[in-house]
Amino acid sequence: MGVYEDFVDLSYNPSERDLVCTFELSPCTRRAAGAVAAESSIGTWTKLTTLSEKTKKRLMARVFYMDGKKIKVAYHPELFEENNMPQILSSIAGNIFGMKEVKKLRLLDVRFPRRIAKSFPGPAFGIKGIRKLTGVKHRPLIGTIVKPKLGLSPEEHARVAYEAWVGGCDIVKDDENLSSQKFNSFLKRIEATLKAKRKAEKETGEVKIYMPNVTAETKGMLRRAKEVKKRAGEYVMVDVLTAGFAGVQTLREEELGRVIHAHRAMHAALTRSRDFGISMSVLARVFRTIGVDQLHVGTGVGKMAEGRDKVLENVHALTDEYYNIKKTLPVASGGLHPGMVPDLFKIFGKDVVIQAGGGVHGHPKGTRAGAVALRAAVEAVAQGETLTWAAARTPELREALAHWKTRTKK
Repeated sequence: MGVYEDFVDLSYNPSERDLVCTFELSPCTRRAAGAVAAESSIGTWTKLTTLSEKTKKRLMARVFYMDGKKIKVAYHPELFEENNMPQILSSIAGNIFGMKEVKKLRLLDVRFPRRIAKSFPGPAFGIKGIRKLTGVKHRPLIGTIVKPKLGLSPEEHARVAYEAWVGGCDIVKDDENLSSQKFNSFLKRIEATLKAKRKAEKETGEVKIYMPNVTAETKGMLRRAKEVKKRAGEYVMVDVLTAGFAGVQTLREEELGRVIHAHRAMHAALTRSRDFGISMSVLARVFRTIGVDQLHVGTGVGKMAEGRDKVLENVHALTDEYYNIKKTLPVASGGLHPGMVPDLFKIFGKDVVIQAGGGVHGHPKGTRAGAVALRAAVEAVAQGETLTWAAARTPELREALAHWKTRTKK
């Protein structure tokens, strides 16, 4: 038997202390499966004079399940440094994707043992904390993204945000590639937009949320987050994959008392291929463990590629019972408009942020009318009404449904 095959032990019964990963593998042979386990733990392609049999038996990862193209690998907890997500991912999702032994490899699921999971802080607010902060109890949160993504001045950006808030949006966020460009510097933008937020709150009597994008090199990101705190902004937004796992962990553990909204820009480079990569549900689990409060998970409708089943897997990773770690609020965003609200309720229920960019600002009558239409659609469906009934009393919704050619039920 070869070196890699030593790491296959189908009689092994994982303990609750083990970290367990599920992979989809091709070819799903004992050698390829063993290669995944070996290279992600203590083994390599040849026997080692430096590895004692005692250490090998204690710390080797073990393939304990093989069925079709799926394998499950159990890892001894001592292989990992607690509170160090980069090290953990370097092990279970590192060099294994580059090996000749595997033609296809996807990390489908990860189960962190309690001791490792609890070494991270988890979300500071989670779903319950966000509902308490916003005062929105019985419906999805309603959000938009300032459009166009780039090109607006701070004053123009704030004006768009204000129109969305007074129209009925709870949340306005920066887009993923807006940081601190010359035409829209970070400090000027947050000052203008937070001022517009306070004005909208005074006029509507509702809590309004602004999510400024603080994504930058980690030290710069922390400086920006502290500027938001200094100005009494409640939220920060970060592009979690491009900022990096360590950067996000640092932001969370700084304990700034801000809700962390996580945008998943670049995720599809890891998640979309059926042949190689990491499932979005694994990333969702990882970022919940690190401690983000909200995370984009796809829509099941709209312009994003994931179907309903994949989106529900992502939602499950954010909201299941997980060692008393707080639940992360799913965010549906990407090609949405008011006519999609009934389908979004069927997929997500009420615990979701329904976030429409073009579906608000693309309304024929402008941003405020688009926000009115989205708010009317969400409140109607939350109360068990049809969009047809809601549109009969809300002209803005009626125009939105006609504009995006939505067929409604009577």
